[in-house]
Amino acid sequence: MSLSLFRPLKVGPWSLAHRVVMAPLTRMRATVPGSMPNALNAVYYGQRASQGGLIICEASPVSQQASMGPRIPGIHSAEQIAGWKLITDAIHAKGGIAVLQLWHIGRIAHSSNRAGALPVAPSAIAANASTLSAAGETVPFETPRALETAEVGAVVADFGQAARNAIAAGFDGVEVHGANGYLLEAFLQSRSNTRTDHSGGGIENRARFMLDVTRAVAAAIGAERTGIRLSPYGRANDSGETEPMPLYSYVVGELNTLGLAYLHLIEPRASGAGQREVDHQDVPSAAVLFRPLWQGALIAAGNFKADTAEAMVTAGHADAIAFGRYFISNPDLPARIHANAPFTPYNRATFYSSGPNGYSDYAAMS
Repeated sequence: MSLSLFRPLKVGPWSLAHRVVMAPLTRMRATVPGSMPNALNAVYYGQRASQGGLIICEASPVSQQASMGPRIPGIHSAEQIAGWKLITDAIHAKGGIAVLQLWHIGRIAHSSNRAGALPVAPSAIAANASTLSAAGETVPFETPRALETAEVGAVVADFGQAARNAIAAGFDGVEVHGANGYLLEAFLQSRSNTRTDHSGGGIENRARFMLDVTRAVAAAIGAERTGIRLSPYGRANDSGETEPMPLYSYVVGELNTLGLAYLHLIEPRASGAGQREVDHQDVPSAAVLFRPLWQGALIAAGNFKADTAEAMVTAGHADAIAFGRYFISNPDLPARIHANAPFTPYNRATFYSSGPNGYSDYAAMS
C-alpha cells in the first residue's frame, strides 16, 4: 500500500529499511528496587523490532534525581546498563536499530516517588496540573526546587555520561528528550523559567541548557548518533510558549549546526496523548513549520494513521513517522501498514500497569 513509508532512508549512520519508527513510550515495567530493565522488557521490544526498523526506547532518567519513580528504567547504574543490554540484544537479533531516549523529568515529579526529595526545575514554579502520588492519590504538582547555577552544569554532565552508558548497553544512539514540559523544555520556555543567571532571560539564554546538553551528548558519543525530540506548540504538563516560532526557530537553527542524526517533532494536535485521548484542533503542524529550517532527517509523531503518515512523507514534510499507541497494540505495525491490514485497538488502562497484560500479550497478524 504505502510507497513512501517503505522507501529506504539513511539516518545518521543507520540504514533504515522503512520509515515506520517506534516512538519512545513510558510503560513503567522496570524491576524494583533498582529501576532496572528486565527480561519482560526485552520480550516487548523484541516483538516490535524489524529488519532495518528504528526503535526509540522509552525515556530513561539520566540520574536518580532525574527520575519520576522506581518503575521507570534508568541508565545511570551498572545494573541498569546490564538490563538494557537484554533489550538491545533482542532488537538487534531482529535486525533493528536501537536508540534510547535520555530524560530528566524536572518539575513533573512528586516527592512521594522520590523518597521525599522535591523535584527540581529552572525556577520554583509549580506546573498547573495534577499528578498521582506514590499512594495513588490525585494531588497537585508541588512547587519544585530551583536548580542552583552550579548544579546546572552537573546535569549537563549527567546527560553526557548517560549517553556513554547507553552505548555501553548496546544502543546504536540516543535521543535527547527536550519535549513535553520536562526539564529541558522547562528551561526553554519563559512560563517556567524566570532565572536571572546565564540560563534565564532572553531566548539565547533560555536555550543554553538544552543546547549544552545536546552538545555534551554529541561530544560523548558522536553527533551522528544523537537525535533530539521537541514539542513546539505543545501543551503537555502545563508547557507552552506564548510565541513559539521565535523560540523554536532559534533552537532548531542552532541544533541544525551540530550535525545530529535527526530532529523528532511532536505534532501539536497530539500534545499530552500519553495521558489521555487528545486531538487538539486549530493548531499548526510542527513538521510543516520547521521542515524548511532543518537540513537533516526529520521524524514526525502524533496521531498518525497509515494514510496520514504516507501523505506526510510523500509531501516531504517529514522523512519518517513515529507511532506510539498503535505500536503498543500492534507489535508488527510496519507489516500491518505494508499489508493495509487493520490495527488492533489499544487498551489505555494497561499503559502504565505491570506484567505482560497489555504489554507483551498483543498478537501479531496470523
